[in-house]
Amino acid sequence: MADKKPIELEEGWASMQRGIDKLIRLLEGETESQFNAEQYMMLYTTIYNMCTQKPPYDYSEHLYQRYREAFNNYINDKVLPALREHRDEVLLRELLSRWNNHKVMVRWLSRFFNYLDRYYVLRHSLHPLKDVGLLCFRDQVYADVKRNARSAVLKLIEREREGELIDKMMLKNILDIFIEVGMGSMDHYERDFEEVLLNETASYYKRKAAEWINEDSCPEYMLKAEDCLRLEEERVDNYLHASTKPKLLREVESELLAKYEQDLLQKEHSGCAALLRDDKTEDLARMYRLFSRITRGLDPIADCFKEHVESEGMKLVKEVAEAVEAKKEKDAGKPSRDSGTSHEQQYVRQVIQLHDKYLSYVSTCFANSSLFHKALKEAFEGFCNKAVAGSTSAELMANFCDNLLKKGGSEKLSDEAIEETLEKVVKLLAYISDKDLFAEFYRKRLARRLLQDKSASDDHERSILTRLKQQCGAQFTSKMEGMVTDLQLAREKQQNFDEWKQRKNKQLPIDLSVTVLTTGFWPTYKSMDLALPGEMVEGIEAFKEFYEAETKHRKLTWIYTQGTAVLKGNFDIKSLELVLSTLQAATLLLFNEAEELSYGEVQERLNLQEEDVTRLLHSLSCAKYQILAKEPAGRTISKNDKFKLNVKFTDRMKRIKVPLPPTDEKKKVIEDVDKDRRYAIDAAIVRTMKSRKVLQHQQLVLEVVQQLSRMFKPDFKLIKKRIEDLISRDYLERDKDNPQLFKYLA
Repeated sequence: MADKKPIELEEGWASMQRGIDKLIRLLEGETESQFNAEQYMMLYTTIYNMCTQKPPYDYSEHLYQRYREAFNNYINDKVLPALREHRDEVLLRELLSRWNNHKVMVRWLSRFFNYLDRYYVLRHSLHPLKDVGLLCFRDQVYADVKRNARSAVLKLIEREREGELIDKMMLKNILDIFIEVGMGSMDHYERDFEEVLLNETASYYKRKAAEWINEDSCPEYMLKAEDCLRLEEERVDNYLHASTKPKLLREVESELLAKYEQDLLQKEHSGCAALLRDDKTEDLARMYRLFSRITRGLDPIADCFKEHVESEGMKLVKEVAEAVEAKKEKDAGKPSRDSGTSHEQQYVRQVIQLHDKYLSYVSTCFANSSLFHKALKEAFEGFCNKAVAGSTSAELMANFCDNLLKKGGSEKLSDEAIEETLEKVVKLLAYISDKDLFAEFYRKRLARRLLQDKSASDDHERSILTRLKQQCGAQFTSKMEGMVTDLQLAREKQQNFDEWKQRKNKQLPIDLSVTVLTTGFWPTYKSMDLALPGEMVEGIEAFKEFYEAETKHRKLTWIYTQGTAVLKGNFDIKSLELVLSTLQAATLLLFNEAEELSYGEVQERLNLQEEDVTRLLHSLSCAKYQILAKEPAGRTISKNDKFKLNVKFTDRMKRIKVPLPPTDEKKKVIEDVDKDRRYAIDAAIVRTMKSRKVLQHQQLVLEVVQQLSRMFKPDFKLIKKRIEDLISRDYLERDKDNPQLFKYLA
């Protein structure tokens, strides 16, 4: 073994060169037999022997250099001349073929020279053989053809954008070269291809957008834009690298959408306002999808949506105002019903429909976006807090609910439909700033329904209270819930009273039904010291006796204005049943004892104030049913009038209800609400100052507004007034040096 002659460099390399030449002939497609195992082993062994000989015959370094030269020689002799002959698509096909050949050559040569990789390369921290082969290709072939190749790729992409079919697989393989020469880095792909692609894309779509914006309507333009974005996404999936996707789409979005958003949205017959006006939900959904891609791209659409909804709402406000005005002129002189005219009822119904419509737009067209929910809220707040034909929306909504919930209301709906409508009204209430005003109007209507037994369903009454409680808090509905509970307790109390009468064997001259209410829950009613007829007095005394025996430490106050009575009127033609208020009944019963009474005598016997007597006598002698005859005859009541029973009175009905002239409830409600607001502001100021001790004026006002805004929007002037009032009552004091600073006085 020791005598074995070492292989000289040139001798060994000549053997290797023959193997390399054979490989090149195979790659070039010349007639040549494949490598067999013996040839492969011979080449591998040659390298092994030349690398393991003792110095100076260890040729590892020379072989590493010649390995690189073998690639360079092949590239210069065969590859570059072949590539330089071609352009465009033919160049790409040739490049792909040469790249595939190169990879085969690297695979074979790195196997022949494998021993170098295992020891020499590792020991000297050099590039592995596979990388050397790749670097040769990158530094010579790629550097030489990259511009032409990129230009050819971009031409093909543009042809595809214009609708031509191209070889996508080839394009993907070409772009893989740009990626692979980076050897794990994307620098070459990004610098040598992607940057130029993005610029070309921007230029291409800039040209297209300029054409389309002038030729197409907004929906047509959006269809094209959506199509382009879809095709660009497919392009990335088909042959571009995934990292290009967001950058590429950003260029398309910028050119097609961002730069022309205002022009598109404001197109006269097809822009955003026109799409909303014509209910083009598909186009609106597309508009949302497209512009949600752009930073703040949805803001102008949301503004347009808000403007449109508010203008639709204001249209309703204007229509109802005109309709009510026209009706007033037509019905001049006739008494008005305070549960809302049909036009006002219709207005609330239309507002509900408007809300349903645009809420469905928000969920279907605008993907339930919080931005559009906010726009819808602001739009409804805009017109729902405007005065509607002299009334507030709070009052109209309370009237609408009253009409839904009372017996004989104009809304003839199934139970499910009533529940659904009530839910929608409560949703609308969120947009009303004067929720306390709604609460007071609703409470007044609820009281009337309950006391006059006009409520159609206890279940519906409780259902809306539950919804109001969820929407506005327990404090909002506590009094109303107390009213409903009172009615239930009052029925039980009446039953107990009837049983008590039987036990005590009490025979009353009249059938008496009493409803006991808790003062704090109900609206304040006018209390009067009415001189009752004897028949009624006996019944009241009996109930007092029963109540005092059953309940200690509670005082009964009788509210005669809310009572009803049924009298039998014996007239000449026929007897009639008269359904009256307690006050009207007391007035008529006076005529059982006297044939004729003057105004003054009626007032004296009833012990009432002038305005109440005038109202009562008017309802019985000047209105629809003239049960009393007045002397002198006329449509107004004066203190000199005399009255007697109109014995000739008759009616085609056997039972008639005699109404009282309506009173202005609205004024009373507004006064009550104003009073409650003053108390609420006082409480909020004291609460805030108690916790903060010292506070600047502006900060105090802001905190008070924040606390109260859930129920109403406090007026700044009123807050200032209430602060002054609290200072005068020694709850607060001004700082001596700074009049804008307040201190709490414990």
